Amino acid sequence: MNIQKTAADLLDFISQSTSSFHTVTASETILKKAGFSELLPTKEWHLEKKHAYYTKIYDSSIIAFTINDKPLHNLRIAAAHTDFPCLRIKPAATIEKNKYISLNIEIYGGMILNTWLDRPLSIAGKVVLKSNNVFSPKVNLVDFRKPLLTIPNLAIHMNRKINEGISLNPQKDMLPLFSMTDSSKETNDLIIELLATETACSPEDILSYELTVYPAETGCLLGYNEEFISSHRLDNITSVKACLDGLLTGSRKQGINIIALFDNEEVGSRTKQGAGSFILPHIIERIYDSLGFSHADYLTAIAGGFLLSADVAHALHPNVPEKTDPTNLPLLNHGTAIKIAASQSYANDAEAIGIIKSLCQKHDINYQLFVNRADTKGGSTLGSILSANMPMRSLDIGIPILAMHSARETMGINDQVSITKLIKHFFSE
Repeated sequence: MNIQKTAADLLDFISQSTSSFHTVTASETILKKAGFSELLPTKEWHLEKKHAYYTKIYDSSIIAFTINDKPLHNLRIAAAHTDFPCLRIKPAATIEKNKYISLNIEIYGGMILNTWLDRPLSIAGKVVLKSNNVFSPKVNLVDFRKPLLTIPNLAIHMNRKINEGISLNPQKDMLPLFSMTDSSKETNDLIIELLATETACSPEDILSYELTVYPAETGCLLGYNEEFISSHRLDNITSVKACLDGLLTGSRKQGINIIALFDNEEVGSRTKQGAGSFILPHIIERIYDSLGFSHADYLTAIAGGFLLSADVAHALHPNVPEKTDPTNLPLLNHGTAIKIAASQSYANDAEAIGIIKSLCQKHDINYQLFVNRADTKGGSTLGSILSANMPMRSLDIGIPILAMHSARETMGINDQVSITKLIKHFFSE
């Protein structure tokens, strides 16, 4: 697998994935090109062996699968999430004060607030418009793909203690600057005007929106030997891309392979399109039912299945190494991290760890272990949530990164190859 091409493809995919909706759209484009057929959740399914399918869940989650010979042979699932920490624009967002026009926002997920200051920011998301059927409004996706906003820092002359640390109030300090008042005309809701122009509709036709503010800069390679990738949304678009590539290159001739890319992980997953819902077990049951298998067959497949939950891990920080566990030291460019937690905030058991270690060793895939320090509470991800609703052997894995939840994160260029190879062989054995 070519390292440079893998990195370039990842950066291109990240550039397209400016909201959960756009991550799903970019994923759908890849799947369609590979010959996958779309299934509508609201229609009856008629599935066939040796075919590949996908279905979208409320536009921000997507589940894709391939049906091989002997579908009951075994079930393999890889999961990741499509969302990322960001700012979301509130309704009636325009705030006018002292001739400045700012936007009213709320924080989505556990973002590092000060990393978003003084950056060029853009807007992407979904706009809902009136139609002739009130229960079926028209939906447009928008992505302005140019700098529209910034959140200005306060100059050091006005806060001499700024380098000693500062607490930012999201409702006061994180409002993006959008425009200036034009005294010659009345100021309307500028976001609505912007969206009306972009969607070629009347402002009165806009019913609602879900809009993400995202950094407008592009990702890049960096380092003396270009051994690092610096980009927004490495958490968790790296895993989304690896799941897609692994599914498309997996070569199993038997069983069913599934990838599940969920929204709302950063806010707890407990939504209709999140991993905390029953959407995945319901879809798997529909697959087996459409193929003519019984409910007992479905339960047997779940019990014998294996789930890989792919999300990023914390790498050893070069300036603050004491924050890392003393014996488990994940490094950039040293392979996929197997994530372990006694609390089960990461899904794991000894057999699952052993299986994935053996798979890596068999195919010369670099891997390492990640465990939080005993005095540090780590995050959580999809694995334990999914396996609680769908009891099967499960393991959390992910690429080690620096500055997780910053506006810009850093990873090793080799590690995307490692996780992609792992998921490929997971879908091949």
